[in-house]
Amino acid sequence: MSPQTELALWIAQPVLQSAVAGAMLWRKTRPNFPRFFNYLIFQIASFAVLFPIFQWGGYEQYFYGYWSYSAINLVLGFMVIYEVFLEILHPYPTLQDLGAVLFQWAALVMLLVAVVVAASSPASLQGPLVQAIVTVQRCVRVVQVGLILFLLVFSRYLGISSRHHSFGITLGFGTYAATELTMFALHASNHATQGMVNLVDLVSCNLAIAVWFVYCVRRSVASAGNQRVLASARWEQGLSDLQTAPPSESLIYMFEGMVDRALSRNTSEPRLAKAANSSEFAPVRSRSGLHTFPAPKKSPSSPGLLPAPVPAITAEVGN
Repeated sequence: MSPQTELALWIAQPVLQSAVAGAMLWRKTRPNFPRFFNYLIFQIASFAVLFPIFQWGGYEQYFYGYWSYSAINLVLGFMVIYEVFLEILHPYPTLQDLGAVLFQWAALVMLLVAVVVAASSPASLQGPLVQAIVTVQRCVRVVQVGLILFLLVFSRYLGISSRHHSFGITLGFGTYAATELTMFALHASNHATQGMVNLVDLVSCNLAIAVWFVYCVRRSVASAGNQRVLASARWEQGLSDLQTAPPSESLIYMFEGMVDRALSRNTSEPRLAKAANSSEFAPVRSRSGLHTFPAPKKSPSSPGLLPAPVPAITAEVGN
């Protein structure tokens, strides 16, 4: 790839990103995706800083500036993925909370991987910090590819059509991430030169921004089959039932109730045996055989009892 072609593809990126940001302001979709909008602004500002350093600055200045930009770009890119994921699950608050927890754990795991790679990497010209940034970058790319696969499989279940803005943002990130991971694997196996990797990376990045522009210009449509959406509603209801289960259904409260019933039964059996031998019980003939019932008597302190003794019982129970 000639330097002029590389330079032209690089300059085209902020131009396309500015068009995407303008389309979001025109369609008034910025409140729906504020982190994605900030991501675009950061990309444009980074180009305004790095391009003069690349053209007229020194190698050391561009090296530190580029890798500092890459570290911040990874954080913003992951936040955009998180925002799109929450937007997709917006109609399902319980599933949204579960997805938020999963993304937090994913961020923690990627941070731990970066620390381990930085500590265990051998000494090189770039240093362990660069190795850690590259490792986290690959992890974020894998998450982006996973998100587009998730949308392709579950879009109908979530009520997201292929014309929804969330689908377009994810499509751009996913295709670029898949291309970058593929070229990295080819370069690591000596099947692609560094120049080819740079060319494909720039072209795929511009195509991803073009996809964002197309989706931001046209109106968003979200529709899906009712049966598929009802399946997601059942998942939401199931998780909600698990979260809002009454305390009495827990094992601790169940065991406590069993113990209380056992204790009350043990204390009531001697009292009932003693009362059976007294005049508080009288034989009553019923269809199921001979039973003994205590004759209730209504008192002011117990208004919930029967208003009069059972007619079949002849013995009056005293207070």
